[in-house]
Amino acid sequence: MKKPKPERHPPKFKTTFLKRRAPDDPRLEALKSWCGVFHRSGLAPSYGLGSHGNLSFRVKPGGNRFIITASAIRLKNRLTRRCFFEVNRADLRTNTVSGAGVRRPSSESLMHEAIYRKRRDIHAIFHGHCPQILARAARLGIPETPEELPYGTAALAESVSAALAGGFFAVMKNHGFVCLGKDLDDAGARAVEMLGKALEKS
Repeated sequence: MKKPKPERHPPKFKTTFLKRRAPDDPRLEALKSWCGVFHRSGLAPSYGLGSHGNLSFRVKPGGNRFIITASAIRLKNRLTRRCFFEVNRADLRTNTVSGAGVRRPSSESLMHEAIYRKRRDIHAIFHGHCPQILARAARLGIPETPEELPYGTAALAESVSAALAGGFFAVMKNHGFVCLGKDLDDAGARAVEMLGKALEKS
C-alpha cells in the first residue's frame, strides 16, 4: 500500500476537530462554483496535490466563524462538503484553529480570521496566485505587503490585514493576492475584474 504524499503547503498551526463532520451551508454551492472559476481563469493554479489558493465566507453577520476550503484540495475537481472546514475559532497568539470538518483547514486560515475580525463589513475572502496581477500591482494601484513573509503565519496574516486597511484588494509580496467582498459573488467579481485589468496592462 502506497503512503500518501506529504502536503506541499501543510498548515503551520495546530488544528482541533471539535466535530468530525463536513460543513453544511447552502452557500457552499456558490463557493464551489467560484472555486471552479478560480481554477479555470488561472487565479488559483494547480500543483501536485492541490491548488494555489483558498476561498471562504463568513457564516453569520457579526460573527467570526467562517467556512473555508480545506488544505490540499484541487479546485478543478468536483468538490463536496468534505472539501471544506468550518472554523469556529482561530487564534494568532496560540497558533491554533478549531472547528468542524473531516480534513484540515487551509494553511491560510489565520489570515482569513485576522481579516474577518478586523473587517465586519466583509463576508467573503478569496486568496489566489496570479503572476499577471503580482507583476502589475504597482501600475494597478494595488497595495502590497512591505516584505515577503512565510505562508500560513500570524505575521503574514497581520501584514495582509494591515495592507488591506479599508480596501478590497491587496498583494502579498512574492506570494499572491487577497480579494474581499460583501458576499461571495462580490469577492469573485472583483478578482475576475482585477485579472482583466492586469491582462490589459500586459
